[in-house]
Amino acid sequence: MATLSDPTVTSVLGDNKAVATPFIKCLVRLIRAQDSYGSWKEKCDTDLLAYFTVPEEKRCTIPIIGDPDPGVLWRLDVFYRAVGIAIEERSGLLVLRTMEINHGGFGRVLFTTRRLVVLSKTLRDIHRFGFSTLRKLAKTGAKLVNDAARVIEAYPDVARA
Repeated sequence: MATLSDPTVTSVLGDNKAVATPFIKCLVRLIRAQDSYGSWKEKCDTDLLAYFTVPEEKRCTIPIIGDPDPGVLWRLDVFYRAVGIAIEERSGLLVLRTMEINHGGFGRVLFTTRRLVVLSKTLRDIHRFGFSTLRKLAKTGAKLVNDAARVIEAYPDVARA
């Protein structure tokens, strides 16, 4: 259980504006939807989002040898799933996400709609996936969604073909 003196929680509490962004709201909805037993029911949104913040000091101590931790893979999966849902909500189109990760912690995530690749991102250093602040989490998610929306707006015929 994290306490308020925990640096991860302190940085999250300082980012109240980030919690109100559309991407973060989508991410929180997705996290809560996965709570089939209600164990996170009493947790506030900032407590749930604390899983996605990794302070720089801790990030440097995480080894990058061996398979990525299952918790990291879950965070990565939920983050990019939220990106896909946010793209769908913004564009009104069905978006398919394909993610491939190897044992070394490298991979690629690809978002497509019909015949259009709307976003392609190379994944590196998966072992240390996380954001130093909640604000950076919100900014990164919003940037990915905005980039995909620009591609859809640039090629609407291909996106709807």
